[in-house]
This record gives sequence, C-alpha cells and structure tokens, in this order.
Amino acid sequence: MFKLNTPSSQRSNKANSELLQKGILCALIGLTVLISPYFIKSPGMQGIVASASLVGWFALVLGCALVVRYLMRRRAAGNGHPSKTR
Repeated sequence: MFKLNTPSSQRSNKANSELLQKGILCALIGLTVLISPYFIKSPGMQGIVASASLVGWFALVLGCALVVRYLMRRRAAGNGHPSKTR
C-alpha cells in the first residue's frame, strides 16, 4: 500500500527533524564548552570557560537525550511496516 503524506505526517516529520537538529546542536555546544579550555591560551579566559563545565555537561547530556528521543520516535514509526529480514 502507498502511504500518503498528510499534513499531520508532514508536521510529525518536521518535528522529528527539528528534534534531531536541536540534539546535535546542543551536543556540539556542550563538547565545545568542555574542550575549549584546552585550546585557549589566556589563563584568565581558561579559568572562566573551565568554570562553565557544568553547563557544558548539561548541554552534552541534553543533546544526547534529544538524539535518543529522535531515534526512539523514528523506530516507533517504523514498527508499523513489516520487516524485510528473513
């Protein structure tokens, strides 16, 4: 059977892709905050950025959680179709 692209499925696809984008962006921001003190030459700036490591960890965990949520949604949407494995 053919699956029609209804407005609700298009909204769902857009929401899923936005969820993935937000997850990747949050994870990248978190990694940047955590790694940047090693590349900053100024000791004062190193201390300031290093003190924000809690924010970096939060962004990294949040980003990973959003990506996992995207994968769970995608997997749940694929359960309605028969599997092609034998």
